[in-house]
Amino acid sequence: MENCVRYISILLSVSLLSISQLFAADPILGFDVSKSQLQRQLEREFDQNINKDEMDKWLKDLSIVPHHVGSVASRDVAEYVAKEFESWGYDVKIEEYEVLIPTPKELEVELISPSKYQAKLYEESLDEDPSTSRRDNLLPPYNAFSIDGEVEGELVFVNYGIPEDYEVLEQHGIDVEGKIAIAKYGKSWRGIKPKLAGEKGAIATIIYSDPADDGYGRGDVYPKGPFKNESGVQRGSVMDMPTYPGDVLTPGVGATKNAKRLKFEDAQTITKIPVIPISYRDALPLLAAMEGPVVPGNWRGDLPITYHMGPGPAKVRMNVQFDWKNTIAYNVIAKIEGKKYPDEWIIRGNHHDGWNHGAADPISGLVALMAEAKSIASLAKNGNNPERTIIYAAWDAEEVGLIGSTEWVEHYAEELEKHAVVYLNTDGNSRGFVNIGGSHVLERFFNQIMEEVNDPLLGIPIKERKRSFLRINGGSEKIKKEAKERSDIRISPLGSGSDYTPFLQHLGIASANISFGGEGNGGSYHTLYDTYEHFTTWRDPDLIYGISLVEVAGRATLRMANAPRLPFEFIGFADNIRLYIDELEQLTNTMRSETQDINGKILDGTFAAALNPNKNEVPPKIQSDVPFFNFSPLKNSLSRLIDSASNFDKLTESNSSSSEAINQLLFSIERLMTRDEGLPGRKWYRHYIYAPGYYTGYGVKTIPAVRESIEQRSYNDVEPQIMKASEVIDKVSSRIDKISELLEEIN
Repeated sequence: MENCVRYISILLSVSLLSISQLFAADPILGFDVSKSQLQRQLEREFDQNINKDEMDKWLKDLSIVPHHVGSVASRDVAEYVAKEFESWGYDVKIEEYEVLIPTPKELEVELISPSKYQAKLYEESLDEDPSTSRRDNLLPPYNAFSIDGEVEGELVFVNYGIPEDYEVLEQHGIDVEGKIAIAKYGKSWRGIKPKLAGEKGAIATIIYSDPADDGYGRGDVYPKGPFKNESGVQRGSVMDMPTYPGDVLTPGVGATKNAKRLKFEDAQTITKIPVIPISYRDALPLLAAMEGPVVPGNWRGDLPITYHMGPGPAKVRMNVQFDWKNTIAYNVIAKIEGKKYPDEWIIRGNHHDGWNHGAADPISGLVALMAEAKSIASLAKNGNNPERTIIYAAWDAEEVGLIGSTEWVEHYAEELEKHAVVYLNTDGNSRGFVNIGGSHVLERFFNQIMEEVNDPLLGIPIKERKRSFLRINGGSEKIKKEAKERSDIRISPLGSGSDYTPFLQHLGIASANISFGGEGNGGSYHTLYDTYEHFTTWRDPDLIYGISLVEVAGRATLRMANAPRLPFEFIGFADNIRLYIDELEQLTNTMRSETQDINGKILDGTFAAALNPNKNEVPPKIQSDVPFFNFSPLKNSLSRLIDSASNFDKLTESNSSSSEAINQLLFSIERLMTRDEGLPGRKWYRHYIYAPGYYTGYGVKTIPAVRESIEQRSYNDVEPQIMKASEVIDKVSSRIDKISELLEEIN
């Protein structure tokens, strides 16, 4: 498939190159023709300053040893980055936050019947990768913010441990009450697995990576290939971030030294049951000892066993004990003041802490940020200071729960609400296709950048390479059709999983997350093997897509910093809102066409297929309990939004007129998508258009209060939430109309 996409892209390259040149002649969004020419010349100079060898040196230096939050090495990384920024002329400070971080004291998993096996819980060093022998500061595989506990219980295999998997277990008469759930990594964020298992009555959760998903089922394992070998273990936080991210003891306020803290027992985001990750080497004896029903075909992995659901007879003793202590997180904050609008801030961030060596995650993104910052500093030294203030941030404690960025945002919330124009995030990077998620008011802005940055291998615009990929590999016919017909490629709505979360979903600051990927095969994620050697062999040799990331993110930063009128646009926003309203209606229609199993129980068709993988019969449809909802308020608000967006588009089509008042109204428009009371049951999340799902973790829910009320069958809440979402959209339309009035006065 990859070769097919590449072949198509090559065939298109000649004609698309001329298209790219045509796009380059158009004014940049927010700039007039003459200022667009000057900006593009500035961007060419910016590109010339990017030094691949320097990026490679930073990558090697910063990933030389493991550097988790709280380690001496993590402080060293922060000081290294700060020193570089200072040498380029930035005003730099390291801001400290005192946060609660657990590290392991005891980790044990033991099969005690019907046979005996002591899990190794150890990742092997490799002669082929010298970094894997540098183990100072190395934490063993664990899940941060698991509660302490020692338990014994029978195993129940819960597949990926997501809601539909428990539906299948229920149809087999199996539950996890009083049992230990063993789940595969994948399909959802890891923290959802113990959260849901605990709600179902499990006493503990074990998570492993099945080789079908991340191992020899995908290809050769490291070091022969990129994929996870038998001893590799994915570490990671299981903090209940869909409730709130950041320090577990200071929700909503910065974790400064004197901050008021919750009692440990009152922290809402620590798991209710103990959880531990293991390798597929350690999972094999546990799963092999299980009996009970054979799992459905789509539950099977690639271990050389027959997979059974249980419960038992495999019985496991599990013991996890942690050292819970206050730890200092170090955020590096570097600033270059804007010469015209110093009180308007463009914020650009990437975290610096890793679970271990962290070459891919996060250092590959961090070195791109550093290259960008150095180039912009060089432009400033030559007299091209940015018009707006640019703040670069290297966050700490991202891996354990987005802690460094969240505490900074909560600490400076008042100033950020006044001054922050946009937050632009990167994290890890790889090679392949551009991936941009973000606020839909930035969709046209990023499409224009994608039209002007070429793929380093094919020499065609990265937008057209992405379009070719979507036309062939889009997840649905609708996506494939849109890739052919829609002028702009949709940017993805943001859920959670990186440092944009507090900016976007807590304060309502327009945000974006930028990366490349799809062709740099994984296997190293959060393992000992996320090393310089693995990254430069398998993920992005020669850092060619690292340079592409600098070019994309650097243009975004520079254009936001220099645009006379901030480059926000609303046609794309309105079209995405239309899509999300359509999806809400489709969701209710799908739920109404539920089916029943032979016992008469309501059962979604997907789960019915899992239960009857070798049968063609579909259970008969029954009358669903899903009522009909009145979506008219949302549709009416959408109609108004489309009119307002269209009027704004006409006014700005060939005019970059603006004023400080207009720009203030533009960059604060995302704030109007939040509500002070927050989402139902989780007030920290205030954005009514985008949020991480309560049971998806990282995965996004759009128009979340309405969508989750429907999904969770809280039917009495649906129409009140429809009204609230409609009010949010109406406020956005009113703001767009106000901006249009001011533009008409200028014109």
